[in-house]
Amino acid sequence: MVDMVDAAQIPQTALSPTNEWLMLLERPALPTVADLSQPELRLAGVRINPRNNDLSRTTHATSIRFVRLADRLEKLVQNLPTNARIGDAVWSPDGKRVAFTLVRENSLELMVVEVANGAQAKRVTERTLNGVVGRPFSWFSDSKSLLIAVTLATRGAAPKPPSTVSGPLVQENLGRRNAARTYQDLLKTPHDDALFEYYATAEVGRVWLDGKFETIASGVVRGMTPSPDGQYALVQTVKRPYSYAVPVARFAMKTEVRDALEPDVGRVVRVMSDLPMAEDEDADPDAVRKGPRQYSWRSDANATLAWAQANETRKNGVSDYFFVLASPFDSEPTMLAKLELRFQSVIWGNDAVALVTEVSRKLRKTSTWRVYPADAIKPAQKIFERSTEDRYGDPGVPFTESNGRGGRVLNFSPDGKAIYLNGTGASSEGDRPFVDRLELDTRDTKRLFRSEAPYYDVPLSVFDNAQQGKATSASVRLLVQRESVTEAPNMYVRELASGKMAAITRFATPKNPLTGVSKEVIRYKRRDGVELSGTLYLPAGFKRGDDPLPLLMWAYPREFRSAEAAGQITGSPYRYVRPAFSGPLPFVTQGYAVLDNPTMPIIGDQGKENDTYLPQLIASAEAAIDEVVRRGVVDRSKVAVGGHSYGAFMVANLLAHTKLFAAGVAESGAYNRTLTPFGFQAEDRTFWKARDVYSQMSPFHYADQIKTPILLIHGEADSNSGTFPLQSERFYQAIKGLGGTARYVVLPYEDHGYRGRESVLHRLWESARWLDRYVKNGDKKPT
Repeated sequence: MVDMVDAAQIPQTALSPTNEWLMLLERPALPTVADLSQPELRLAGVRINPRNNDLSRTTHATSIRFVRLADRLEKLVQNLPTNARIGDAVWSPDGKRVAFTLVRENSLELMVVEVANGAQAKRVTERTLNGVVGRPFSWFSDSKSLLIAVTLATRGAAPKPPSTVSGPLVQENLGRRNAARTYQDLLKTPHDDALFEYYATAEVGRVWLDGKFETIASGVVRGMTPSPDGQYALVQTVKRPYSYAVPVARFAMKTEVRDALEPDVGRVVRVMSDLPMAEDEDADPDAVRKGPRQYSWRSDANATLAWAQANETRKNGVSDYFFVLASPFDSEPTMLAKLELRFQSVIWGNDAVALVTEVSRKLRKTSTWRVYPADAIKPAQKIFERSTEDRYGDPGVPFTESNGRGGRVLNFSPDGKAIYLNGTGASSEGDRPFVDRLELDTRDTKRLFRSEAPYYDVPLSVFDNAQQGKATSASVRLLVQRESVTEAPNMYVRELASGKMAAITRFATPKNPLTGVSKEVIRYKRRDGVELSGTLYLPAGFKRGDDPLPLLMWAYPREFRSAEAAGQITGSPYRYVRPAFSGPLPFVTQGYAVLDNPTMPIIGDQGKENDTYLPQLIASAEAAIDEVVRRGVVDRSKVAVGGHSYGAFMVANLLAHTKLFAAGVAESGAYNRTLTPFGFQAEDRTFWKARDVYSQMSPFHYADQIKTPILLIHGEADSNSGTFPLQSERFYQAIKGLGGTARYVVLPYEDHGYRGRESVLHRLWESARWLDRYVKNGDKKPT
């Protein structure tokens, strides 16, 4: 299991806008607990490293390499410090440079490397970036300057805490409904307010590659993006008073368009919106914030803003309006679409094509429409419509390509009449990624590519070299990531006509502790006829006819409206069996059979799925155990169940209401739903509207029935909404007080997921020890 934890990571990749170079970001092994123990402030739902003014707990790369697709020439970025920590890395619009952040102990630096010039990295400005705003830089379309957020040069020392308590902390509500979910890391005191403002305040400006800096705006910045023509910047800032009930995303927020070019740099061109604080949250799963939201630039135009805005009355079947407004931003906006559902996204193409996608979480429905940006009166044309639960019916998402200005637009066929779709290809055979050509006028599709066994090929980009627009398989090339059960992922260019594959990367398949482990997607039925599935792993060397094995079953329940959707197969039998330090897979090296992700569907009418949560959960668990026992590979008396987050909640419920298992492992869960009274997971009813459901689903209420040994693990610094560490602490105390068998492990500095190497290893040790004691070597036989 140690080898699995320390296994080499596969590099992250990014193709240049010109499709000439592939950037490879080498990722390190796990951080240490010492890395996680760096100073951290938890303010307004944001976790901040006060030493370098960056977000804490971010992941890093250690080096950058470039590979030229034409001849596989490699270049390694030079002039980086030993043990470099590289944050965000982004190609310039012209594909000649990459900008990235260099994370230092006491600063966050902006670096740029020119690929053709020896790949020598250089620092662009002496100003320190402010990473609290999110990604603190974006390229302007000229590829010679960047929009950046930096800390204030004259901000002084951080506010010191008061030497004495100044008075009581008071909150009040005067008769208004202000329901909110159980957020963590909120502001609590005036000192918190001051600290948040100190670290989140940034100066936004345009920096040129020679270091010249021009200020555009300043404030508590939450977002900033340059216009495609480089003339403007969209800047979003939050304002006082700050909330003690919701995170920064729901603070009062101002959105402005500002000039980004001399002589008017920083001039406010237009205040697009000035929204009040949004503490009240509607229980409707499709509820959104009032006022304009989701601003973005139209990527195929010079300077046109787009945004969605709710129709608060929802009259005439309209939930959202979709608006655009072109520079100089002195006219009324144009309504481009009226949407029945909630706006989700837009992909721009040209004046005649943009694809707008709407979605309803409540109805489990999504639609994609073709709108006509240059002709807002022309009726929108529906391209796709499906249930969000229907993976088999997913038509895929459009491929996009860089437009050379920092944006991405639809990847059209040479004749401009078609686009290309990239789909996961979910099917009864498992996922088989595909590429389709979609004719925009007729909506006819033609399958150009589909992944074939024994490989799992994922298309990343499509290149169509058709003449006169007559696309055939001979004219299309794909950049694909290929892997198999025994081969680690690598990048290839595939000629569709010939099937020839030219390797771009040659990552060696690392030594794998899982070599020889068998993998099979199994299918079975619940007693009510619902089709279920899971991935069964058996230890290396195990043969049919050998003595049955102990089993670790690891699952996560999900809600569905139909049995047909619940029964759809997920995953692929041909993916690389990569070493994984989380979840159940390490235990297949310890003599256990592992059933990973056995489906646990909770099926019901809209909003009432959880009314039958327990009987459905139990029936799914019984069906999974019956199937592996029927196959002769598992000893029914030696079955354990495990899960993380909502999966841990499942574990506790199964142990409270069945005798199916010899032990359980529950990580970072919530066990008392009265502590999440305004909803949880897909449950949108409040506790006061569904008291019985909340009570019946809370294993804390049935702690007296838990006699099966349970191991509880929780990260000390869990920031996930609803899974406060207190949940595990109180649950353990209840089981202990009632005479049950339990162990409670708190991992220092760990969040909802565990990253520190020592923590990951300790989690494996605790779980292996628990399973060996009560499952593999246990004498107690569950019935």
